[in-house]
Amino acid sequence: MKNNSVISVSADASRIYPGMAANEIEKRIRPVFEGFSETFGRKKPRLFSAPGRVELSGNHIDHQGGRVLAAAIALDDLAAAEPNGDNVIRVYSKTHPPSVVSPDDLSPKESEIGKSSALVRGIAEYFVKHGYKIGGFNAFVSGMVPVGSGLSSSAAFETVIAALLNGLFCGGEISPVFMAKAGQYAENHHYKKPCGLMDQLVSAMGGIVEMDFRDQIPETNRLSIRFEDFGYALSIIDAGSKHHDLKNEYAAIPEDMQKAAGRFGKTRLRDIDPDVFYENLPLLTGEIPDRALLRAMHFFNENERVAQVSGALRRGDFNRFLNLISESGRSSWMLLQNIYPPGAVEDQACALALAWCERLLDRKGACRIHGGGFGGTILAFVPSGEKYAFSQGMEKLTGPGSCRFYPIRKAGAVELIDWR
Repeated sequence: MKNNSVISVSADASRIYPGMAANEIEKRIRPVFEGFSETFGRKKPRLFSAPGRVELSGNHIDHQGGRVLAAAIALDDLAAAEPNGDNVIRVYSKTHPPSVVSPDDLSPKESEIGKSSALVRGIAEYFVKHGYKIGGFNAFVSGMVPVGSGLSSSAAFETVIAALLNGLFCGGEISPVFMAKAGQYAENHHYKKPCGLMDQLVSAMGGIVEMDFRDQIPETNRLSIRFEDFGYALSIIDAGSKHHDLKNEYAAIPEDMQKAAGRFGKTRLRDIDPDVFYENLPLLTGEIPDRALLRAMHFFNENERVAQVSGALRRGDFNRFLNLISESGRSSWMLLQNIYPPGAVEDQACALALAWCERLLDRKGACRIHGGGFGGTILAFVPSGEKYAFSQGMEKLTGPGSCRFYPIRKAGAVELIDWR
């Protein structure tokens, strides 16, 4: 197979599961094969993996053609799979209802909206629409990316399905961008959830990825950086927010940004000169809601900041990197306003967690809201020597097990071999 789509676990384990011992890796992998054998009665399927991701900078600007810096982490979805010869796609797992799909009927089904079977069907349809011949297969998926964690469990699932189609039927020749677009297509057109391409692209590519969404085919650059080399660890903290059904809050962000862009005859902010926007800002107050103007300001600032963040990492200037991450967090809080839902007075868990996190770090690290926001998780960079004290202090507020550290995973969506 081509395009680095196969990795030997015995030879390159650090690219997939950094920091994990061989017995821990076997504990991760073996249940997937056992689940496949129990479900389908066969013992020698092939194994595919796709990681979750963290967003480092570029909060809520990809949908406006902006830049994003994100990274794959060492949590993955694993799929044991093999062709079955009976022209039926079967995807089973312990966490999702079974998906049973015919390759001869891949059009969207209203009954599947919001279900994992919609993602399976949509990804298969995308492959077929682009000229690839696929057949029936059996798959058993084990997901380690927690649902609702802000680590993009949906993208990991989508990308591992694309990876197994690539391996089983396409000779490993499919590019990461194609796999990412297949997942995005399935989520938009079958699952009926608006989403950008960032999550799927990072899962497909692996590592730390700088992405520019100005054009239809995003420009991507990988950074060969380990935070541990600078004496820091990346933490994701579940703030314990009780907010649910945030579709309206998420949808309002691109809507507000588009209001500002529309004033200049454009559909997205990336196509507007920031200087022109700021020259006209005093004239726009009263004509465009203030929140829309603030969110537009966030876009312009954050889009420029992503390039600065990437530059600081490339130069090895980690202090500058930390300062920029803190700036990004303040922009999300003050301008983007996605720390908690509008009007939430009793539950501002993420705001409280961020304030507590800043106090614990005492200017020796950085923190910010993570992902979509309005609750959920926060991200922190913590001095490596203070990980234990930080997690103990953080969990006094956010609860046991809420503070976790994740190394960066170099590999994206791949087939795994030689794991024993």
